[in-house]
Amino acid sequence: MNRRLPAEWEPQDGVLLAWPHADSDWRDNLAAVVPVFVRIAAAVSRFERLVIAAPEIGPVRELLQAAGIDMGRVALFPVATNDTWARDFGPITVLAQQGPVLLDFGFNAWGLKFAADLDNQVTGHLARLGAFGECARHIPGLILEGGSIESDGDGTLLTTASCLLSPNRNPHLDRRGIEAALAALLGASRLLWLENGFLAGDDTDAHIDTLARFCSETTIAYVRCDDPADEHHAALAAMEDELRAFRTREGRPYNLVPLPWPEACYGADGHRLPATYANFLLINGAVLVPTYGVPQDEAALAVIARIFPDREIVGVDCRPLIAQHGSLHCVTMQIPRGGLP
Repeated sequence: MNRRLPAEWEPQDGVLLAWPHADSDWRDNLAAVVPVFVRIAAAVSRFERLVIAAPEIGPVRELLQAAGIDMGRVALFPVATNDTWARDFGPITVLAQQGPVLLDFGFNAWGLKFAADLDNQVTGHLARLGAFGECARHIPGLILEGGSIESDGDGTLLTTASCLLSPNRNPHLDRRGIEAALAALLGASRLLWLENGFLAGDDTDAHIDTLARFCSETTIAYVRCDDPADEHHAALAAMEDELRAFRTREGRPYNLVPLPWPEACYGADGHRLPATYANFLLINGAVLVPTYGVPQDEAALAVIARIFPDREIVGVDCRPLIAQHGSLHCVTMQIPRGGLP
């Protein structure tokens, strides 16, 4: 293959954020969610650069300056957005012979569930404003969200059938068609499909980054529910069986690391929220881990610290984020080395 989708643990130039604002779904929760974004920005900026898209950049700059963030590591761009889920409308960057290529896939809000007209244009606007320097940008003409795929950096992708085969995303492609497209676009020579697994309250049709994550070419961390009375138990047990059956490129079983199952979190109206420790973010020298103010937080931080002993583990309270059905990884998109000017 002449291109490769790097693993998240590979060197990065920075992280993209789309800032919450009063014309987004956060309008009634800005006071709670903006401090989460400030904490994420502060944590990322200690290790690498930030690219921030916001309809109004002045107030964001003031917030970051007040938090003591080194503004020399922050690039702010005035870009209109519907929402904040940069993982899914930001660029998916592949490494090609000529250098990094920004793939600007279509975003239709997880199968036409919400408005996405502005979010679908964010990558293009950022590119025109010079956010990515001279990096080539390609529009594949397919719907694909960054949260729906996990890469081991060596041609293997992990994904879920319920998301990638959703009829409201790419109805013209069957499983073989999706595999062929991802082989051509991302250099994927193997797709590992999970047929089971979900989180109540999730809008994404089971994004893989809420369920199972590559931590190395041979290690997968995944969510496991040990409570037989929980609505997730059967589906996640079936997912675990699938993970056990997967093999590495060398034909060996993966080293599987179960993550703690957080105590159930509920929204103001009583519906269950998709809290998951799988939604961590790998950056240069650190792992940002979502926490939810529940007893399992410390155990989750400890498990992830054992997986990544050479990285600093930074907990970020993401309880406000899951009110809109996403978490830490969902609001970030890493830009690999060479992707920023």
